[in-house]
Amino acid sequence: MHSVNLFCHEFVVAVSCVACILGLLMLWDNNKQKKQKDEAQETEEILLRMSFAYWLVYCVAFGIEKIVLPNWEGLTMTLRITIALSYLLTFSCILSLPLHKFAVHRVEE
Repeated sequence: MHSVNLFCHEFVVAVSCVACILGLLMLWDNNKQKKQKDEAQETEEILLRMSFAYWLVYCVAFGIEKIVLPNWEGLTMTLRITIALSYLLTFSCILSLPLHKFAVHRVEE
């Protein structure tokens, strides 16, 4: 039962890694079109890019941690710290998106 849950989590992380790459490519392609943007929209795009980038770092570090041999304790500890920090940074960016929209909406009123 435990190995099934672990496999499921690894599969979800792998799929979300591909989704992050696609999301970053879509945002990069959208940026290439150079539309006139106001500051609020630009900040929202930056927060989205940061969310995707931080989650991509999480996915890559998680994958490397699963591949690395367990006797490399120094590298394993560094990867775990990277995983924790990227997870928290992703959470803070995702939390900042609606807060930013709320603040911009409040200023417009």
